[in-house]
Amino acid sequence: MNSSLMPSCTPPPAQLLSGATRRAHSPAALVGDTPVLWVGEPFTAAGRGFWAKLEGHNPGGIKDRTALFMVERARERGDLLPGARIVESTSGTLGLGLALAGIVFGHPVTVVTDPGMEPLVSGLLTAYGADVQRVTEPHPVGGWQQARRDRVTDLLALHPDAWCPDQYHNPDNVTAYAGLARELVAQLGRIDALVVSVGTGGHSAGVASVLRTFFPDLKVAGVDTCGSTIFGQEAAPRLMRGLGSSIYPRNVDYTLFDEVHWVAAGEAVWAARALARSRYASGGWSVGAVALVARHLSATLPAEARIAAVFPDGPHRYAGTVFDDAWCQERRLLGCEPAGAPDEIGHPGERTVTRWTKCETVLDPAPAAAGPYSGTASLTGAAR
Repeated sequence: MNSSLMPSCTPPPAQLLSGATRRAHSPAALVGDTPVLWVGEPFTAAGRGFWAKLEGHNPGGIKDRTALFMVERARERGDLLPGARIVESTSGTLGLGLALAGIVFGHPVTVVTDPGMEPLVSGLLTAYGADVQRVTEPHPVGGWQQARRDRVTDLLALHPDAWCPDQYHNPDNVTAYAGLARELVAQLGRIDALVVSVGTGGHSAGVASVLRTFFPDLKVAGVDTCGSTIFGQEAAPRLMRGLGSSIYPRNVDYTLFDEVHWVAAGEAVWAARALARSRYASGGWSVGAVALVARHLSATLPAEARIAAVFPDGPHRYAGTVFDDAWCQERRLLGCEPAGAPDEIGHPGERTVTRWTKCETVLDPAPAAAGPYSGTASLTGAAR
């Protein structure tokens, strides 16, 4: 070995530790302070790009933030008694967050999911001590999402002391993301545009509302999936998980969005894979869809515009789906390179969209009299 490459002396321990990552006495301390990564060419055009907030660096993903916050606030209010069971519907990421919160605060956790949950996530939930229950049939109107919520209602009746976070309508799910917004301000200084996926409405509302207090002219682009009812499209079978909905979540703040984009599953797969190849950072459905829209904004906004895109998780749970050739081929999701720009419609109800489409008219489609638990859209035969 070339001795010139070896240090001439061993530095003291204090010097070795300078700049080292933080130590944690609780796994909750590992949540937050996630990095931002510049995403430029070849994923974007030369000289253009955006900053990606890598929430996959949390132990379980972005919803670690809200799970810990909702549980802590419920305990403070007395809604969640010491040692009582937590019961919630989830497609995966919130389940991981609740398992973390259950360990931190000492609560058993039951998550209700459906056959679409990836085996990796199900296995992790079990390893973390959560009780995983699956519904086997979709609700005839509300699909898998409503079927899961109905099972939660049944479980709450069986366990009178149990508590449900109700992520779709719980305002704590919005407040929980103020810290993420402040991290973005500290990391980027100025933000001109924000790109966020929309499912329960929690992180889109929580991040955008805080950023608007710093940057009143902030442009906010919401990202949904084809077949979702959130922004006024007709319900249809959906393959993508983590964004979109078959109910009307009351946490969605429609006043914050300047435009909404619907992205198809094959387009999200293409973007997630292209992102992985070019930047060694990717994720699943939400990340692919958000990256596609952020790439578009980087090409159409002024070159000096600073764009932040929230990536809710990482790629690992999607090894058997988004990144599996056979799985994608069976569902005709390969070779779906998106067009250079989205289609555009003037009103969400103008027509049913089946590919990447943009609309600058953003309206709340829920029935005017809909209460926190009453919004269910027509979704006969829906897959998700």
